[in-house]
Amino acid sequence: MPIAAFLGVALIGLIATSWFLNRDALRQAVEAQIRAVTGLDLVVKGSIDVSVFPGSYVSFHDVGLKGGGTADPALAVDVLTANLRLLPLLLRRFEISDVMMLRPHIRVIRDGNGESNWTPFIDTIARTMKPGAENQVSFSEIRIQDGVLNYEDATNHVSESLGDIDLSLAWPSISRSFAATGQFDWRGERVDGSISASDFIAALSGDRSGLKARLASAPLKLAFDGSVANRTSMMMEGTLTIDSLSLRNALRWVGQAPPGSGGFGRFALKARANIVGPSIALTNVNVELDGNVAEGVMTYANNGRQTLQATLAAGALDFTPYISTFRLLASGARDWNRQLFDLNSLSTTDLDMRLSAAKVTVGPSRLGRTALGANLRGGALALSIGEAQMYGGIAKGSFGIARSDTVADIKAQFQFTDVDLLSCASELFGITKLSGRGNLNVSLVASGASPFGLAQSLDGTAVLTGHDGAISGFNAEQLLKRLERRPLSGGGNFRSGSTPYDNLTIAVKFADGIATAEDIRVEGPATRLMLTGTASVPAREYDLKGIASLVAAPNAAPGFDLPFVVQGPWDDPLIFPDPESLIRRSPGAAPLLDAVKDRKTRDAVKSVLDRLTGGGQKPAAPDTAAAPASAPAAVETAKPN
Repeated sequence: MPIAAFLGVALIGLIATSWFLNRDALRQAVEAQIRAVTGLDLVVKGSIDVSVFPGSYVSFHDVGLKGGGTADPALAVDVLTANLRLLPLLLRRFEISDVMMLRPHIRVIRDGNGESNWTPFIDTIARTMKPGAENQVSFSEIRIQDGVLNYEDATNHVSESLGDIDLSLAWPSISRSFAATGQFDWRGERVDGSISASDFIAALSGDRSGLKARLASAPLKLAFDGSVANRTSMMMEGTLTIDSLSLRNALRWVGQAPPGSGGFGRFALKARANIVGPSIALTNVNVELDGNVAEGVMTYANNGRQTLQATLAAGALDFTPYISTFRLLASGARDWNRQLFDLNSLSTTDLDMRLSAAKVTVGPSRLGRTALGANLRGGALALSIGEAQMYGGIAKGSFGIARSDTVADIKAQFQFTDVDLLSCASELFGITKLSGRGNLNVSLVASGASPFGLAQSLDGTAVLTGHDGAISGFNAEQLLKRLERRPLSGGGNFRSGSTPYDNLTIAVKFADGIATAEDIRVEGPATRLMLTGTASVPAREYDLKGIASLVAAPNAAPGFDLPFVVQGPWDDPLIFPDPESLIRRSPGAAPLLDAVKDRKTRDAVKSVLDRLTGGGQKPAAPDTAAAPASAPAAVETAKPN
């Protein structure tokens, strides 16, 4: 009963207090405390709600906060509620415990000098706030619910909006620290964030202060632990950590176009950061991308155009994810890929990178110790290989891509020294019939909107010298010896076995996609081959003629020479000997070939052939114009199957 009586008296006292409360005095006291804490004046345009029980608060509708002599409010709030402490209220003292802002509208505008419309308000807060034991403020917590922030930077043409902001601000009271924790929406993603400053007054004044910040969202997580100062420009120094399950998605989220369409998945970075204005210098960098881990230094700047510089070293690198979607050949076909290039990523960022690795993988290619550089500026990409252990030898060279609308201008210069020709020729040119070791010098230029377009416009030169290898697809020695003994014994299988060689020389000149053989020689222990002709790069086909010779032993008669033809696709060409030369070497068929060329015997031979083949009963009258046609007919009849 005594407890119930006490509660009843307290309830009656609260109700009576709400009846006799001086609302003007309450409003003035709340405004004075807000001004003391923030340095901003409270401008109330709407109604005021006062409640003592069950909740003790004062709610101001349609409120603005302004200061520093400015006419426009720093922020506009639909409802600002100041929660009051109950016990002082019963004693007719008005003390705020915390403040809640419902649906605040914050607008930040930044001019070309780096000043913003919030600069006067920040200066006012910095002058007014003097936390300490002798200057204790009445409240130290401000909550924001369902807020909106609009940021505009006319100089950099940046406009951003944060919505559904829910924050809790730990305002400095006795200590000098400041903390904010909460959530907000940005570009369709919910972001959890927190920030704390060890000396809030120093941070507002531009002096050095400790700073910890954390942002976490589905595309990206970021954390910073260090210090901040803002005397002439923003300066931050500390440890920066970035983590993302997909760097490609994170780049899209922040408004950057990711390069290409492959790779840029799992990403992690940890480094010592030094941030001055729009420039970020990273040292002691440990970066991971798609399983590739590297260490070094990096610099990023955004002075109207984004620039990234880096010097990194890695144990093993795999570039396969970044070229997996780039196909020179059409999938499942022998034709060049006709899909147009996507060159937009060459115009977004300037890049200057130096990279070294103990092992490098590029698709099926395996490289040893490699040092390479990449420079991207003004839409032109230049790759340089200082030295790479490639195809069992050493590779050096450069590769450049310049963008002209939708057309890519390509320039490549490479030198391969003492490489394995089987892997080198198959991976670079799609030729799988060549083995051995040798040197390759390539200088090529091309221009096109697709791989097929590049093949059509290919110009340049290529020189290959090889030794101690073989050309698969035919055995020249066995074939020549068999045809030397029996020229018309039957063609047999010309597309089996291999032809070993001691020295190989191939010099080719490219013009508009056509490769012309300037010097092709194959010298083996028992055979010698020489070729002339052309090869179509767009069609990927040979059209070559050559002479195969048996190497005669010392003090022996001259060796056997056989002309031959190479035609068909690069990966499976047709190789067959010249039939007329075989007929000439046959003791039985050679007189027949001579007979059809003799005017006196031509008609008789034709008559015999007509009877054997069931031709016309009447011999044809002698006709000078028919002579050229008869000889090929006889030759065709005498061809080996």
